[in-house]
Parts: sequence; structure tokens; C-alpha cells
Amino acid sequence: MSSDSPVSPDQPVPAPAQDRASPPESAVKFTRTASVWTSLTAGFLILIVLLIFIAQNTASAQFAFLGWRWSLPLGVAILLAAVCGGLITVLAGTARIYQLRRAAKKNLAVGR
Repeated sequence: MSSDSPVSPDQPVPAPAQDRASPPESAVKFTRTASVWTSLTAGFLILIVLLIFIAQNTASAQFAFLGWRWSLPLGVAILLAAVCGGLITVLAGTARIYQLRRAAKKNLAVGR
């Protein structure tokens, strides 16, 4: 049978491409490696912005804390303050996670 022959009434007519079922899901899934790659890329871009910030704020500033006195470039001082704030946040979060884990273990032991 040639491809030029007309379709007989007893043969089904092929459906147009848009009426066919949707294409199968992609075999490539979002993985931890992809997440790490995305995080590293975002972190690298943030690092570039921070380096530009520090390079543009090189004027020295005087600081005093509990009797100690020192001078640092302003950009470094602000970055140091942000890092210290982040560490305090991590410590508070760690304490809360530890507290919740202890409570969960206690509740699990009581439920047995």
C-alpha cells in the first residue's frame, strides 16, 4: 500500500499532534547535586557583591568595645558585624533544634 492512497473507512485516522497525550515527564529529576550547584552559584554571586562592597568602603573607622579600641576599614567592619549576627542566629537555631529533638524523644518514650 502506498503512502499516496486514500485512507479506507475501516482504518482509524491518526490524531493530529496536538491531540496526542502530553509528552512523558522528564527523566532528569531535581537532585541534591543540582541544589548544591545552585547554592554555590548564588553564594559565589553574593561573594562578588561583598568584595565590591568592601573594595568601595576602604576608609578606616575607629571602634571601641568594652575598653578595647581598634580601627578597621568600614567595609570589613560591616561584614564582620553581619557574620557575627549570622553566627548568633545559627546558635539560637541550633539550641532550638536541640530543644525540639529532646522533647520529641521524651514524647516518643512516653507514648510507648
